[in-house]
Amino acid sequence: MSEVKRNTKKDNFKNVIFLGLVSFLNDLSSEMIMPILPMFAKSLGASGLIIGIMGGLRDSISTLLKILGGYFSDKFKKRKIFVVFGYLISSIFKLFLGLSTSWRQVLTFASLERIGKGLRTAPRDAIISESLPKEKGKGFGIHRAMDTFGAILGSALAFILFWHFDFGFNLIIFIASILAFFSLIPLCFVKERKKASQREISLKIGLKSLPKSLKFFIFVSSIFSLANFSYMFFVLKAQENLSGKFSQGLPILFYVFFNIFYAMFAIPFGKLSDKVGRKKVILLGYFLFSLTCMGFAFFKSLIALGFLFALYGTVYALVDANQRAFVSDLSSEEFKATSLGTFHTITGLAKLPAGLIAGFLWEINPNLTFIYGATMSLFSVVLFMVYE
Repeated sequence: MSEVKRNTKKDNFKNVIFLGLVSFLNDLSSEMIMPILPMFAKSLGASGLIIGIMGGLRDSISTLLKILGGYFSDKFKKRKIFVVFGYLISSIFKLFLGLSTSWRQVLTFASLERIGKGLRTAPRDAIISESLPKEKGKGFGIHRAMDTFGAILGSALAFILFWHFDFGFNLIIFIASILAFFSLIPLCFVKERKKASQREISLKIGLKSLPKSLKFFIFVSSIFSLANFSYMFFVLKAQENLSGKFSQGLPILFYVFFNIFYAMFAIPFGKLSDKVGRKKVILLGYFLFSLTCMGFAFFKSLIALGFLFALYGTVYALVDANQRAFVSDLSSEEFKATSLGTFHTITGLAKLPAGLIAGFLWEINPNLTFIYGATMSLFSVVLFMVYE
């Protein structure tokens, strides 16, 4: 291997590490907020339906913008600028969220914070995919693992601040918003690969150029997204089975447990998908999510909840990074960011009806929310099994 190729490979691997560090710091901030967000909203008077709407809006707003972020990244042949502005916007709205005093403000700022995620995700994923083209599963696995290690520390820090120092929800979120701005620093070291001149593309051309196999997978993953409603309901289900200070402290701790298993298995499952194929690994994740939902519907003990949150984290380790890698496998080089943006947008749009349905069923009977998730997830398994 020539010295130039060796240095290029080294720089490309550094891109993955620096982007992982960005996500580590950002998720350190975000995951201080996420385990307490549903309880914060509930403490200000939000109902189960409002929390479902908030969860759906957070996912839908971000993913509605992902296709545009991906398209403009391909069109202007730029990645890094979208990533920088995405993280900056999220940091600003986190700051506003920390100053909220009503559930309406929480709903507004928690939703608008996802604009930044919508702008940055597809261009960032494209940088990762282009940095390690022959080891996408490994690259995305490393990124998701670093992201999730930040989540572990963030949710653990939220627990410590709440449980041992009696910090209020507002103060914890405000501290998290300050930490978010530090995630911008590692971006200075990310080197964007110069793209060769390409023909002028339009969004319509980009979408029409997606392979049929990719379109079918996006359809299947959208069905799974209808099943995969917001994590907020898992936190609220744990809270429902507890009382006193434990009802707010232990759900945070369970969320830490979820992230530990997510981080622990993200890289191994990414490498596994490089060896045995993405489909087998993703199918297993879809099936285990169905079992997880059934467990939350029918088991209430602390031991059962701990096991189920661990299983929930394992599901994300199986599915999250490998879906992105599979989309990258199926897409062309020219429309990679557009393909990733389309995937994120369509699957994300499915999260709004998923949140509405989950919230509506929660008001009737919380167990129905999880039975619904289990049923839809099994349906996605059946659909994906016929995929060639």
